[in-house]
Amino acid sequence: MSHAAIAEKRPSQLRGASLPKWSPWAIAVGSLAAAVGIGVVGGLDSRVQWGLIAALLFVFGTYAISARVEGRRQATDRVATSLVWVAFLLAVVPLVSLVWTTVVRGVKVLDVYFLTHSMGVIADTEPGGGINHAIVGSLEQVGLATLIGAPIGVLTAIYLVEYGRGRLARSITFFVDVMTGIPSIVAGLFILSLMLMFDMQPFGFAGSLALAILMMPVVVRSTEEMLKLVPNELREASLALGIPKWRTILKVVLPTSIGGITTGIMLSVARIAGETAPVLLLVFGNPFINNNPFEGAQASLPLYIYQQYANSAGSGAAYDRAWAASLTLIAFVMILNLAARGIARWKAPKTGR
Repeated sequence: MSHAAIAEKRPSQLRGASLPKWSPWAIAVGSLAAAVGIGVVGGLDSRVQWGLIAALLFVFGTYAISARVEGRRQATDRVATSLVWVAFLLAVVPLVSLVWTTVVRGVKVLDVYFLTHSMGVIADTEPGGGINHAIVGSLEQVGLATLIGAPIGVLTAIYLVEYGRGRLARSITFFVDVMTGIPSIVAGLFILSLMLMFDMQPFGFAGSLALAILMMPVVVRSTEEMLKLVPNELREASLALGIPKWRTILKVVLPTSIGGITTGIMLSVARIAGETAPVLLLVFGNPFINNNPFEGAQASLPLYIYQQYANSAGSGAAYDRAWAASLTLIAFVMILNLAARGIARWKAPKTGR
């Protein structure tokens, strides 16, 4: 009988050349059980502590078992894979917990009435009222900020990638980097100082200006990276045909990268949609619906959430309204992200024949 036939008849064992496929799951279950036992014996009541202990036991257990069965080289590879999974769970578990808590607490008062009515004269401690005024304010403020910030950001990125050379381009890049890291309250204070200079009262458009300042560097950076991904061969082929550079940018470069540019704009919109500090300084809030962003105070969803939670003392009608508004804001941001993905896929260059 040949050696190959003998090897085929030899039964697989745990202490072979490699661990079975189910071994990571078994190690994970054992680590979790051991962590629970350590937590109970040690008097640890927090599930977070149990999870951290289980993660450490899983990593060290994987290395110990794999090193004994498969050798140190394969054990190192398994530990690296285990660390990736642990990092993934550490990122996902708080996110899932946050979304679950928001959904459970937000659905208590979230209904059609809540979405279609404003607070009006209802006191914060009384039940009833809605967020229609805050939705209108957020849509108008974010929409105006997008109309201001997106074109300026895209045009700035086009200049930096296609034309920018020398000291001016380096200065613009430097200031874009600085603007990317400024706190949102600084943008609000800048617009507020201009309002005080001209003796202006709070109004929705002032909040849009502050949000546009926060939006522009994000759009510049994302658009710049998308434009750099366009192959230079496309530009050279267009220019070789005698087409002007501005037309090459308009007809070749932008259509090729429009999916990524749109995604960057949508993500920047989702980022500014949850800003509270600039709106608190410049818009002040309004319990009634104000459809004119250029006159009078307005509300917004982040500001509404802050005001309701601040006046709730951790319970009551205002507390429930704050969670319901938070759920609405999360849904709004999720819709924007899904729209960005859909537009990016729709506008992506077709590679098939």
